[in-house]
Amino acid sequence: MGEIMMKTHPRFAVVGHPNKGKSSIVSALALDDTVQISDIPGTTSKKRSFPLKVDGKILYELIDTPGFQRARRVLAWLEKHDVPADKKFEVVQMFVSEHRDDPRFNDEIELLEPIMDGAGIIYIVDGSKPYGEEYEAEMEVLRWTGQPSMALINHIEEADYSLEWKRALGQYFKMVRTFNPMTINLAQHVSILESMAQLKEEWIAPVKASIKLFEQYQEQKLEESSQAITKLLYDALSHVEELSMQSDEASEEEKERIEENYKEYLRNLEIDTQKKIENIWNHGHLQKKQTLLTFEDLDLFSEESASVFGLTRIELLITGATSGAVTGAGIDLLFAGHTLLLGGTIGALVGGIGAYFGFNELSEIKVMGQVLGKRYLQMGPMKNRNFSYIVLGRAIFHTSSVANRSHAIRSVAALTMDNRFKETWLDDDLKTSLEKYHKKFRSNNEIASETLKDYEILIKSIVSKSIGN
Repeated sequence: MGEIMMKTHPRFAVVGHPNKGKSSIVSALALDDTVQISDIPGTTSKKRSFPLKVDGKILYELIDTPGFQRARRVLAWLEKHDVPADKKFEVVQMFVSEHRDDPRFNDEIELLEPIMDGAGIIYIVDGSKPYGEEYEAEMEVLRWTGQPSMALINHIEEADYSLEWKRALGQYFKMVRTFNPMTINLAQHVSILESMAQLKEEWIAPVKASIKLFEQYQEQKLEESSQAITKLLYDALSHVEELSMQSDEASEEEKERIEENYKEYLRNLEIDTQKKIENIWNHGHLQKKQTLLTFEDLDLFSEESASVFGLTRIELLITGATSGAVTGAGIDLLFAGHTLLLGGTIGALVGGIGAYFGFNELSEIKVMGQVLGKRYLQMGPMKNRNFSYIVLGRAIFHTSSVANRSHAIRSVAALTMDNRFKETWLDDDLKTSLEKYHKKFRSNNEIASETLKDYEILIKSIVSKSIGN
């Protein structure tokens, strides 16, 4: 009767008092933004399993449970049975069997059942509230189960009573850790998993295997994000928009329409990529203030937007020169206010100046002919050199914000962009490397898959740095 059926993967029941952050911790550790989180006591009334899967394999399973409601009554019932330590597990099983249909103990049954089925215990307390003896009954009930257990001290508010909590929790649990589900990163996640492995000898190997797969999973998400950003930049810079003309000469209305269609395509391309990135990082339900993703109501194509995320005048001069006749040491020849021009640098510099002063001119609108004699307007590929850095800067910022966002956060994401972000990743050497690829993308020539892969590797290095990997 005392034997527990072992699962093929580690399972952990997250338990504790109501409103101590149990669901937030489940959401953060399971990378699942569907976990119901609320400040209203009793929101979680039934246990619910949240397995973390990678390529169809469950790494570990977290079970969100209701909070204790009648822990003292449960403990009193257990203590009526004077049994040695090795029999206490069976007494808890008896309590669950006899009270399974008793509505008074619904919450206790819901949280005890997975534990009696072999799940380890993760006990959650709020370290911003003082320790009280009322918690001892539920901790003692958990000790009666004999299951491996650890305690996590969450801080819902600013006050800190961690020291007294650690002293008390150390009497009941094998391991006590401080954990903030709102600010969890990869290193902290792995650290918690390593702690879980130490709870039970049989869990060491499977949890370590899970950690390895989890780290590979993070690397996979990084690669998929880099692929999505690479496709965004290539499609945005190489896209050609077409519009059939009603007569031999294009009207102003037709010119305005093709330009608006061109811009709309680019905007939708960015939105679709954002959604893809959010799904990659398991944030498919992310609510965000989309207007803030356009520089707080600044138009993506305005000169003011370029000054926020694009290149400055001197930066455009540098990329114009270094993507043309001058490379490497040629950067040293260009200084703000002190420009030295030598030989072949002049032609490249003219292109740089044109890119800066022609910002509002995204691409030429051309009148093209067809075999049957009909004519059409064509706009693209992208002519403006600044545009690629605006799109890339926004994509890097969005990806790093999503990747570093805890799944426990339920507030609307306010992703505010400003010119400080550019300085964290865009240096002169990187601009030179990027512009080499952007020039090819804008050429409208067929791009080799090796070229796109090389660009993707470059983007991955930028994204990895931006999210702190």
